[in-house]
Amino acid sequence: MGMFKLLFSWLRLLVSPGNLRELALENLALRQQLAVIKRQCPRPLLRRADRLFWVWLSAGWKNWRSALVIVKPETVVAWHRQRFRLFWTWISRRKRRGRPEVNPAIRGLIRRMANANPLWGAPRIHGELLKLGIEVSERTVSRLMPRRRKPPSQTWRAFLDNHVHDLVSIDFFTVPTATFRVLFVLVALAHHRRRVIHFHVTEHPTALWAAQQMVEAFPEDSAPRFLLRDRDKIYSDDFHRRVTEMGIEEVPIAPQSPWQTPTVSD
Repeated sequence: MGMFKLLFSWLRLLVSPGNLRELALENLALRQQLAVIKRQCPRPLLRRADRLFWVWLSAGWKNWRSALVIVKPETVVAWHRQRFRLFWTWISRRKRRGRPEVNPAIRGLIRRMANANPLWGAPRIHGELLKLGIEVSERTVSRLMPRRRKPPSQTWRAFLDNHVHDLVSIDFFTVPTATFRVLFVLVALAHHRRRVIHFHVTEHPTALWAAQQMVEAFPEDSAPRFLLRDRDKIYSDDFHRRVTEMGIEEVPIAPQSPWQTPTVSD
């Protein structure tokens, strides 16, 4: 098929004017040589300058596709799009913003002040730096201070296991009667052997009544160290005051943690 094209082009050259005939013959010779090279090397290696040349030529010459032999026109279009993306990536690159970096000497000073004064927080260190004429924000001071690892707190299960001998729970449960009355029963339970220490019944429980039950349940020096309870509103200030006077430390369950509820009625 290529030979037929060359033959047809040669026949057209026979009837062309002199100057045009010389130019066309030169073009024909170059195309024949390119055809030979393309047969020997189907995919020629192109440099960056070659790609830039064809990108530039495609932008300024309408009929550039007809003269392209070594690659497909779609390849030149892909080069053009790639250069376009690189150009916009370069002009839209992110410029450095924000506050300037803190001097390394100031960083070291903040760390030394924090290590030498463990009780100082960011506000105190920030104030001391201002006294020295060092302008730095309190938030930056807080960010540069060394992080101190807090000792892990014991889990709820570990607390129960460690203090089971000194732990007493109280809880209310209701009992309906045959006359459709509802009685409230307060139960105090020792967790060590699941032993009921005290219980009492009332129809109208109050904080003072609940506090009096604690006095009756633990006379003299028999009060436990910890009292586990839920967050019922009946355990108000009156109840808390009486329990504190007895030397008992209240341990309410965590908010929205029903699995910690000290149920003693079973």
